Amino acid sequence: MAVPCAAIGTVGNMAKLYFYYSAMNAGKTTNLLQSAYNYYERGMRTLILTPALDNRYGEGIVASRIGLKSHAQRFSHTENLCAAVQADIAAHGDLHCVFVDEAQFLAKAQVWQLTDVVDELNIPVLAYGLRTDFRGELFEGSRYLLAWADSLEEIKTICHTGRKATMVVRVDEQGRAITEGPQVEIGGNERYVSVSRAEFKKITRGHGRIELQQPSLPLDDRR
Repeated sequence: MAVPCAAIGTVGNMAKLYFYYSAMNAGKTTNLLQSAYNYYERGMRTLILTPALDNRYGEGIVASRIGLKSHAQRFSHTENLCAAVQADIAAHGDLHCVFVDEAQFLAKAQVWQLTDVVDELNIPVLAYGLRTDFRGELFEGSRYLLAWADSLEEIKTICHTGRKATMVVRVDEQGRAITEGPQVEIGGNERYVSVSRAEFKKITRGHGRIELQQPSLPLDDRR
């Protein structure tokens, strides 16, 4: 276990570590940005953390599929996140909430450091991430968030079969499942598809393929 960081301010029992998990494309980042905006509307300061390896939308940018985005502080796999929060407080003053995007990429030690942010600094932490990878196995960050978070909440999405999606499939250009390779390979709708457990079994056994691109919602269609 990592050594707890020094407390800043009053330590109380109000703050919690929350883990919001789902399959791909369930709206995790949209939820994160909406929650951060709720704090902003009330004049409360937040810190959004994002892993440095996820640069799909640019360096230090958290963005949702529906167009919401915000600047965020990037962190490496070895950075002490409690120390990063302390440094932010020292530089900018009181902090009311910490958000973590793509929390599945956290290291075990970093999840423990987030518990220190909650327990020692009395600041709530809301972490959003995938539960499992394309092989159906837990990510490191997700494993320890599931073990140590005070509150667990699933953000639901659906499979193309109409069932609840709980798994993620990595696919090739023809929409067929890839079952080998590194756990972390950054991509979006062109590489990963959320499916039900039953569909995960079917696709990873080589039965069938998945259409990669779905039509966009007609948000600008005024007809």
